[in-house]
Amino acid sequence: MIKKRTGLILITLSVAFALFFMLERGIFSGLSPGIDSDKPFGLLANVIYLVKENYVEKPNPDKTMEGAFKGLVDSLDSLSSYLNKDIITRYQQRQDPDLKEPGIVLYKTYGTFPVILGIKENSPAELEGLKLGESVSAIDGRSTLTMSMLEANLYLKHKQKQTVNLKLIRSQKNTAINLECKVLYKTPFFFSPADETSGILKIHSFSPPLVKMLKKNILPGLKGKKKILILDLRTCWEGTIPEAIKFINLFLQKNNVGYFKGNNKEKEYISCPENAELKKLPLVIWTNPATIGPAEIVAGVLKNHAKVKVIGARTLGLAAKQDFFLMKDGSGIILTSAIFQLNKNEKLWQKGIEPDIKIDSTLRDSSTYLKETYKIIPN
Repeated sequence: MIKKRTGLILITLSVAFALFFMLERGIFSGLSPGIDSDKPFGLLANVIYLVKENYVEKPNPDKTMEGAFKGLVDSLDSLSSYLNKDIITRYQQRQDPDLKEPGIVLYKTYGTFPVILGIKENSPAELEGLKLGESVSAIDGRSTLTMSMLEANLYLKHKQKQTVNLKLIRSQKNTAINLECKVLYKTPFFFSPADETSGILKIHSFSPPLVKMLKKNILPGLKGKKKILILDLRTCWEGTIPEAIKFINLFLQKNNVGYFKGNNKEKEYISCPENAELKKLPLVIWTNPATIGPAEIVAGVLKNHAKVKVIGARTLGLAAKQDFFLMKDGSGIILTSAIFQLNKNEKLWQKGIEPDIKIDSTLRDSSTYLKETYKIIPN
């Protein structure tokens, strides 16, 4: 299904581009709306012809084709995205630890305004009183309606700017709000003590060198512990899949913990072959709807193979691999190339992880999660 859909999109992009410029240069000067629309791409050729011949102004080829590319790619799924050359730099610098942000995660489907899916604790967004589920109609004066989910989140991060201006849709009206941007976390994790547990390991991002830092600073203190360690994966949506697999291997040593299925028949199996230094440490995982991508893979594998209890809200099911293609004009295309499956009957894509203990997604505070965790800790 993915192979056919991705192939069709790429073919359509190429044909649309060629048709437009052939029309623009008069190669199809005798073409008329009588093109057989039952033939492949006939309808597309008709649309291009009508725009060229009847639109009030001469179309700008670059602008028109960018819109066509963007619509085709962005409509595939929430993770696929066409990025023009103006935002490519933001994408390439997205893992920079010095980027400033207001502390929200936006979720978006094609043709809709993005909604606030997650709010990071003690962030400017939380302190300002933003609410989960609020729609954002503009970011720094840019309409979000035609943005992809990736674009919307990239526009929230800045290297130099101290504030970001959002327009929120409240009571059917746009409400402008300025949010401070700051570096929220200096490391990709934070460890804190909690009574009756081995502590809370909060993962902000599965970005290197997360595992290397954990092995050096946290792992020695956890060896030999018998109380539950809480893995807090709430509002964790960034990072890389290889780093997530390395993280799993700290707690689980096993071959074939899942696989990626893409646009061919070959399955890319994932294994955790190294010695799991914390395999005897009991775990509990916290999730919320903003537990996305690599974090979903971690939660899904540990729940499925290590029988770890998951507490929280159901995740969205965006566990997949993306490929990035840099275009000659400086723009780029990000395509979902493979989805993650725990086994042949259980995929995470668009299904998500069902928690063992459910918590209302609006109750995002740690005290609520901790209270539910204490209920399953053995006396």
